[in-house]
Amino acid sequence: MGFLVRFLVVTSSLGLAVLIQNYRLLSRSLPAPQLDLNEYWGPGSAENYVEDTAVKPFNIKVNTELISDLKAQLSRPLKLHEPLEGVAFQYGFNSKELQNIIKYWRDTYLRKWDENEAFLNKFAHFETQIQGLRMHFIQVKPKNAEGKKVLPLLLLHGWPGSVRELYDIIPLLTTAKPESEYVFEVIAPSLPGFGWSQGASKVGFDTARIAVVLNNLMQRLGYEKYIVHGGDWGARIGSNMAALFPQHIIGYHSNLCVALHPLALFSKAVRAWLPNFSLNLEQRTFFRNFSEESAYLLEESGYLHLQTTKPDTIGTALTDNPIGLAAYILEKFSTWTNPSFRKLPDGGLTKHFTLDALLDNVMIYYITNSITTSQRIYAEALSETQTHLERVHILTPTGCVRFKWDIMHATDNELKHKYKNLVQSTFYSDGGHFPAMEKPQTLYEDLLAFVKKAAL
Repeated sequence: MGFLVRFLVVTSSLGLAVLIQNYRLLSRSLPAPQLDLNEYWGPGSAENYVEDTAVKPFNIKVNTELISDLKAQLSRPLKLHEPLEGVAFQYGFNSKELQNIIKYWRDTYLRKWDENEAFLNKFAHFETQIQGLRMHFIQVKPKNAEGKKVLPLLLLHGWPGSVRELYDIIPLLTTAKPESEYVFEVIAPSLPGFGWSQGASKVGFDTARIAVVLNNLMQRLGYEKYIVHGGDWGARIGSNMAALFPQHIIGYHSNLCVALHPLALFSKAVRAWLPNFSLNLEQRTFFRNFSEESAYLLEESGYLHLQTTKPDTIGTALTDNPIGLAAYILEKFSTWTNPSFRKLPDGGLTKHFTLDALLDNVMIYYITNSITTSQRIYAEALSETQTHLERVHILTPTGCVRFKWDIMHATDNELKHKYKNLVQSTFYSDGGHFPAMEKPQTLYEDLLAFVKKAAL
């Protein structure tokens, strides 16, 4: 019996020592990967490529033939199936509501297209060439900035959004307020492959490589040091930028902070099984238990698997198909804003948005034919570089804001395995995945509070 006890003690001690050693190894930060800062992503060979470094004004101007053709497509007889009795958006986009949107799109929105196009041009737009790609961006300098500290801010959107997501928050950021010492100079690019920015022609263009392109953009514009804010893919890209370019990024703020560090994933698993273990009472309502999380993923992640594995197939189905494109994109503006909106006949689409704003976003994908190139980011996301970057600690001051109905959240315990300087962590009881459109004032105030806490 004594031998058995000694054996158990020794093996338990060895097991504990192995666990401690593995924890220590996983707790260490890996060095940031060394990426080619001039890697060519355009078509063909880079052998004869000469980059045009000029920054040129850009004006959104849509061919009248394209608008006429779109009107004709929206006027065709609809062959939609009736929704099941008593079903709203639970099976996807409700066909009755889709007919209402098509009618508004054709008979109201497109009739005032000149006005809508002028609205999209309300900010100063520019384009330049970086690493073989034509890059589009908005740049807005602050008003009445005398006596204020002007902070350059790279503002990043995600999928299925666009720069249109940011139109309501840009004026808040760039207008000086008497009560604040800070005002922002905003640079809001269309991500490569989205909108008017060219998509890569080569395999391997993941978010780390996009981070390189965007840092090169900021350097070209003369911003040696700057803040990054992003949601959705903009969050991943911003996080990669903070890991790769800490000498340039003075602050990282996000409304979708996620950590995929191995220890963070372990913490997430524990939290999913034991949601009350590490959360205060207020925060518990933001997080799902294991069964709820599993059910949610089964219900809402079909697009993710499809776009990660076959982006060109679904892209082909949606190209030159305005009705399908609208249904595919706008469904996300329903369920990602609040999952309970699935039970509403109109998907709750106009609870936080106007139809004009939603259709502006759809139109950007349609007129630039960018749905396929925008979805390829999913196929490139699971790269070896990304796995490495998840274990690179971020020392840049970081602010994380959660809006309750967003598609996912991470606890501070999870985030601190990666973000070692988390200076602000906030929770809001309303809002979802698109806060720059839904809650621009709240998002602006949170970003401003972060800047003050970080003393940037």
